[in-house]
Amino acid sequence: MTQNYEDFSKFGKEFADTGLTSLASFSKGAQTLAVEASDYTKKSFENGSAFVEKLLSAKSFENAIEIQTDYVKQSYESFVAEATRFGELYADLARDAYKPFESLVAKAK
Repeated sequence: MTQNYEDFSKFGKEFADTGLTSLASFSKGAQTLAVEASDYTKKSFENGSAFVEKLLSAKSFENAIEIQTDYVKQSYESFVAEATRFGELYADLARDAYKPFESLVAKAK
């Protein structure tokens, strides 16, 4: 009976340590996501400001349409690239947060 208690106690300590390791990985990943979101927002704002300046300096209606078309194309491509990047970051976050528990799951089986 004492052996069972010691095994259970050891498993509990390992689980707690693993949880803390996982939380640290999750925190690091969340911080990375926040930095990426902040950088993307800043770039988008700068690109939008540059677009308005270009649009206001357009010489003709055709030139304004061309500037707007280029801006929309660039914005779409930037959004798709950033969405892909965020998807990868979320996948990495989940993988890194789960990784410490892999050994415990294997031991439990």
